[in-house]
Order: sequence, then structure tokens, then C-alpha cells
Amino acid sequence: MPTATQDPKRRALGKGLESLLPQRPVNIAASAAAPVEVAGKPLEIGLDHIERNPWQTRSRFDEVQLAELAASITATGVVQPILVRPLIGGKYQLIAGERRLLASRKAGKTTIPAIVRQVPDEQVLEMTIVENLQRTDLNPMEQSRAYQRLSEVFHLTQEQMATRTGKDRASVANFLRLLRLPEGVQTKVETGELSFGHARALLALDSPELITSAAQKVLALSLSVRQTESYVQGLINPEAKEKKADKAAQQPEDPNVREAQDTLRRRLGLKVRIEDKKGKGKVIIEYSGLEDFDAIMTALGG
Repeated sequence: MPTATQDPKRRALGKGLESLLPQRPVNIAASAAAPVEVAGKPLEIGLDHIERNPWQTRSRFDEVQLAELAASITATGVVQPILVRPLIGGKYQLIAGERRLLASRKAGKTTIPAIVRQVPDEQVLEMTIVENLQRTDLNPMEQSRAYQRLSEVFHLTQEQMATRTGKDRASVANFLRLLRLPEGVQTKVETGELSFGHARALLALDSPELITSAAQKVLALSLSVRQTESYVQGLINPEAKEKKADKAAQQPEDPNVREAQDTLRRRLGLKVRIEDKKGKGKVIIEYSGLEDFDAIMTALGG
């Protein structure tokens, strides 16, 4: 069994952003750019000098968690520096740490500790996506769009994306499949009204109209993931659903009645159904020809 150091997925995840940073600084107009760190030490940078990351894959932030982080920063400061790169004109662009940046602003801070690295555009994009995918609080649609960008911009295969992000390849494939959902259903997944499990079940349907209609039914009835899977299978194969319902209806609840029904079936070699309600009911014997009818009459002594 491979160790953690031998497993490429674990290795990629363990290295985090450091595995994507260049070994040597990239010269991007350094003379006109903002100051860069010295000897790996973070700088205190004014919040009004930091621009948002244009390639950020996260579209929603939990306001409650953001407020909790702001309270923590007010009490103890920012424990982990953010990562930025210098821009021309004394400005910086955020690479990683947007929650810490937003929370610092909410906490009323004017500066924030930051590691400054000179990184080209393409590498910033990859670092941003990979860093976000290694987090656990992205919603399913944010993750699916992040994988899509890795595929489109860097032409990575699903296996390569899985290795870079420390995820399973099947998981990457399942997230990418969410992009097949109609836009309205994607919104429901993004807001948490439909879970990842619900979305996967709905993808078994073959048309956007059917998926949308089924999603509305799932939401209206508050169906669980398992119930949604059963409902979708019923839409795909209605005959199997009817047979299952008939079989359930034909199966008596009382074990003694069930045993009597099975005994009659074996003895007659015909379909027999006993409908019993508290000791009262009827015995229904189905026959498909005169020979079957004669067999019934013989068994009854007729």
C-alpha cells in the first residue's frame, strides 16, 4: 500500500499552494510594481491597496461565518497571511485569502498581513481554482464550474484534475455532470435547496424539461435523496413502478394470510390473491383458460 508521500493525490493536496508557486520570482515590471516581500516575511498592506481576484471561483460567502471570522480577527488579528501579487502603481491583487480580506474589512481593520509573490496571470488562475477546490465549503455548482475552468483553460483531463486537487476522478466527473442541469435547477443546487445527491438523481432524466419538472416535484414534496431516486426511476420505467406497486398491493400484511395465499398458489399452480381486513375479505383466483378453471373446480370438489 502506498504511503502518503508516495500517493500523488495526497502529495498534491499536502503541498497546497506552495506546489504551484514558481521557484524563482517572475519579472513583471518589478521596478514599477508594489514592494515584494523580503526573506519570506509578510508585509502589512493597506486594505484599500488590495484588488479582488478576478478569477475567484467562489460566488457566495456565508455571512454568519464571515461575522464569526471578523470577531476573531478583532480579538486576535489575522493568524494566517493572505497571498497577493504586486501590480503597477503600488497596488496588489489578491491570489488567496478572500474570506480573511472581507472579514478584516468587516472588523474595521485598515491593514492585513500578506505574502507577496510575483506570479503570472495563468498561474494565478490555476492557484485560485486549486486552492478553492481543496476547501470543503464550496457549493456543488461552484466546484463544477471550477473544474470546468481547469479543463477549458489548461486542457487538463479528469484524471489530471483529480491529481492536482487531491480528489477522486469519479468525483470530478460527477461534479462536471452537474453542468448538464438546466440553469434554474443549477440555481437551486447553488442555494442549497437541492443537494448534490438530488442533482445526481435528476441527471438520470434525458431532457431539460423533464429534469426541471421533476426538480419542482422534489422541492414541492420535500423528497429525500432516496425518494428522489425512486421517483426518477418511476419516470424512466413506469411499467416497473406499476409492477412493484401491484406486487406490494398483492402482498398481505398478516403473515398467516400471506402463508395461506402462498399455499394456495403452490397447490393450484395459479395466481391467488387474498384481500383480508381484520378477518374479512375475499380470495381471488386468476385463470387463463378452461383447463385452469377445471383445476380450480376439481380442487374445490366441483
